[in-house]
Amino acid sequence: MRIKGAIFDMDGTIIDSLMFWDYLWKQIGEKYMGDVEFKPSDELNKKVRTMIYVDALTYFKDYYNIPGDTNEFIRFASSGIFEFYKDVAKVKCGADKLLASLKEQNIKLCLASATAMSTVKYALECHGLSKYFDFVISCADIGVGKEHPDIYIKAKSLMGIPEGEICVFEDSYVALETAKKVGFQTVGIFDRYNFGQERLKKFSDIYLDENQTLDCLIAMIDNK
Repeated sequence: MRIKGAIFDMDGTIIDSLMFWDYLWKQIGEKYMGDVEFKPSDELNKKVRTMIYVDALTYFKDYYNIPGDTNEFIRFASSGIFEFYKDVAKVKCGADKLLASLKEQNIKLCLASATAMSTVKYALECHGLSKYFDFVISCADIGVGKEHPDIYIKAKSLMGIPEGEICVFEDSYVALETAKKVGFQTVGIFDRYNFGQERLKKFSDIYLDENQTLDCLIAMIDNK
């Protein structure tokens, strides 16, 4: 695979952080649902992961008809997120090596996340990953989630590279399908907390399974 640009998702792709949703459901369940073992429906659990975070919380609150002020609900659901990225989330194995290799090859790198920009920047700084990215963008600033191609089109515009020369790295089949349909090359990355691995494989030009680390991709993406 020869590329001039790369677009990386953050959660579940380069940072092992998708367990946050399980943590969040437990916190919400205890406070609002009267059930410390609460888990949402599979349909909802899948849907919210590519949505803008605030939109996901609003959708969740409406879906379960949770009473009270929406802003207060969002504040509660967001209150521990920085501590989570600092103390619980970890960089995925091989991510540093892969990003460093791409940087050395003068491949332009963009981080494109559905997570709020303030949280994205904090997480990247916490884990020493900011130095690799030329651009960092969030669905929250664009206005739609990754079920729409807008964030990838924005990344392409910032890099000034045609989509056929850009690879999108994602752990979500919804996001990868979106990118594939508008002409990007794709790498699907297994994450134990995400859904639909067979569908992720379907839309992946390269698929990284659970027994492979991210630095395995270095040999497959070499512009030298």
